[in-house]
Amino acid sequence: MKIAEIIEKIEQFAPLNLQENYDNAGLQVGDTEQVATGALITLDITESVVDEAIYRHCNLVISHHPLLFYGIKRISNGTWIERIITKAIKNDIVLYSAHTNLDKCDGGVNYEMARLLGLGNVKVLMPEQDDRRAGLGCIGQLPTPENYVDCLGRIKRIFDVKVIRHTTLLDRPVRTIALCSGSGSEFIHDAISQGADLYITGDVTYHKFFDADNQIVIADIGHFESEHIIKDLFVGYLSNIFPKFAVWKSDKDCNVVNYL
Repeated sequence: MKIAEIIEKIEQFAPLNLQENYDNAGLQVGDTEQVATGALITLDITESVVDEAIYRHCNLVISHHPLLFYGIKRISNGTWIERIITKAIKNDIVLYSAHTNLDKCDGGVNYEMARLLGLGNVKVLMPEQDDRRAGLGCIGQLPTPENYVDCLGRIKRIFDVKVIRHTTLLDRPVRTIALCSGSGSEFIHDAISQGADLYITGDVTYHKFFDADNQIVIADIGHFESEHIIKDLFVGYLSNIFPKFAVWKSDKDCNVVNYL
């Protein structure tokens, strides 16, 4: 089986035409016509992840965040990105990313977050005009209302969060939860307008917390914490399609943000 066949299945699930205009999802480095020896799934492509791929004899690394966002004028091993490109090419490793297309697709990252939270009646928070099942964020209802403290505690356990930054807790139960993986603070007002009691996302700046305006609780669980679930998502998806093909979750993929 060629690597191109695996990528074809990924793009059937998360079509590249769903990605945001600023994004650079898709093939990053390598020859997709070579025979696939194994796939390594990671949130971010780092040097240690490429070393792990070499160790595991995987010639395909699938990440969520693209390695290449901006133009590169030289490959001289002067930066970590240049070193990764050099090492991948020398070892015939293909680097591929499914980013905002995976965030937005039906059954993608946001739907998976909603599933893990046990939400029902799930719909897209910011749907695409031509496909209401695709878009950024999700919103849904808890089967049983929870108080905010219990709900936030459960979120910490589900997404393995060390610290949740949040606005003032409101004196009412949590019934409706809106969420957006990664960085989604621009959708706070949309979550409010659609009746959410709690909005979960990452990378919320200090001033954006004021947008809660005592109408909603904003919970910043962290960028990494909201997206590392892509590893299980991809392993499950690819293992179901290619049951005899080796798909690994990276052991070297880790949050670059630390808490003391």
